[in-house]
Amino acid sequence: MTESTYRIQGETGEWEVVIGLEVHAQVTSNAKLFSGAATTFGAEPNSQVSLIDAAMPGMLPMPNRECIRQAVRTGMAIGAVINKWSRFDRKNYFYADLPQGYQISQLFHPLVGEGQIEISLDDKDPEAAVKTIGIERIHVEQDAGKLMHDQHPSRSYVDLNRAGVALMEIVSKPDIRSPQEAGAYLSKLRAILRYVGSCDGNMDQGSMRADVNVSVRKPGAEFGTRTETKNVNSVRFVMQTVEVEARRQVEVLESGGRIVQETRLFDPDRGETRSMRSKEDAHDYRYFPDPDLLPLELDDAFLEECRASLPELPDAKRRRYEQALGLSAYNAATLTADADTARWFEALLAESVRVQKKGENEVARAAANWLLSDLYGALNRLGKDLDASPVSPEQGAELLALAADGTLSGPLAKQVFEIMLETGEPAGRIVEERGLKQTSDTGAIEAVIAEVLAKNPGQLEQYRGGKEALFGFFVGQTMKAMGGKANPAVVNELLKKALAG
Repeated sequence: MTESTYRIQGETGEWEVVIGLEVHAQVTSNAKLFSGAATTFGAEPNSQVSLIDAAMPGMLPMPNRECIRQAVRTGMAIGAVINKWSRFDRKNYFYADLPQGYQISQLFHPLVGEGQIEISLDDKDPEAAVKTIGIERIHVEQDAGKLMHDQHPSRSYVDLNRAGVALMEIVSKPDIRSPQEAGAYLSKLRAILRYVGSCDGNMDQGSMRADVNVSVRKPGAEFGTRTETKNVNSVRFVMQTVEVEARRQVEVLESGGRIVQETRLFDPDRGETRSMRSKEDAHDYRYFPDPDLLPLELDDAFLEECRASLPELPDAKRRRYEQALGLSAYNAATLTADADTARWFEALLAESVRVQKKGENEVARAAANWLLSDLYGALNRLGKDLDASPVSPEQGAELLALAADGTLSGPLAKQVFEIMLETGEPAGRIVEERGLKQTSDTGAIEAVIAEVLAKNPGQLEQYRGGKEALFGFFVGQTMKAMGGKANPAVVNELLKKALAG
């Protein structure tokens, strides 16, 4: 395991940072945890609220099987213990957007027990700097609603659309030791959730958010008092929260103060954390088993169904790309870091195999290089994501096939690709209609070479006098004269003969 060397330098020496993350991930399901109300993002306020969500008298909750299934699948994906017997508890506290006056959660007997996630701190060699972060538990709970304070000058409004939405709270052990590790852990967890399909991971929409627990200590000393910064909604902000809160704590301790266990919030505009309220201990919530819900008892058939539904996960896919497809460690890691990218690449790969009638390992490198370089570069320039790409995997495979069989040279392929981006037309049609085929006609190429040599007698004399670097000049002039359509390999071969003349 890679040990972190990250330290905060204070006036009294170095300080070590201890970090744990509690990630709230909204479960992918069409209905809420205990009711049939919809979970669609962006709906009109209070348009997705059932009588159960509104806590009307006499309404009884009923667990949503799909929410439980997704949580179990997530646990299996991180190698965690799945508890066949678990129980829901009531967490009692008053808040204006919690109609019940309590939250249904799991404290004493969670659905998922201990597991782990491996993170890598080296993008170029994912196996070189690996660290294992322990997972303490995953429990299932219902979300609260949302208070809106900017709709009226003197009143706050309540939107209960989120009330009752199923959440997985994924609690890490305090194994994280730097902002970089915190970012790598959150990114890896989000990737796993997206692969599994149990959460969309859209932090900007609130479907995944992190509570960041930070404490500092002298290296190797006992754990210090931690603070919890709530609802941080991006990987970058989590990393910033760790850094600014750790530095704040060091300054407090070195000035003779003490750290108070409290809940804080992160202000990204000012780059600081601010106190919200003192942190209550668990017993202050007066937990007790929910009397309206029976314990969850999972049978072997259900667990086997969950396990069989799991896809190939990021680490396994990355290793397969390296070993079976011959991709570089960096390309394999980049392609598998996001589930959508991996799916797009596999569609491109499958179509390339079909069109070129070759094995996966014969077409994979060219496909990966084109996707990560040409396509990603174009999408960044256009300000588009991969899911909004003007070029489909099938169209990309056709372009790669035309380059592979010699129909298109490298420059011509780039030219055709730019036209595809603008028009959405397939590569084959563009090549035919615009006459962009590469030529390997030796007679035509020899004629152009003769013309180029005749127009540049000075350079020809210098080349034959020993200035061999001018070979590239003649290649460029020949390609330019032929509009980039000449086969470069044929041009090189014929030029060598003509120049030796």
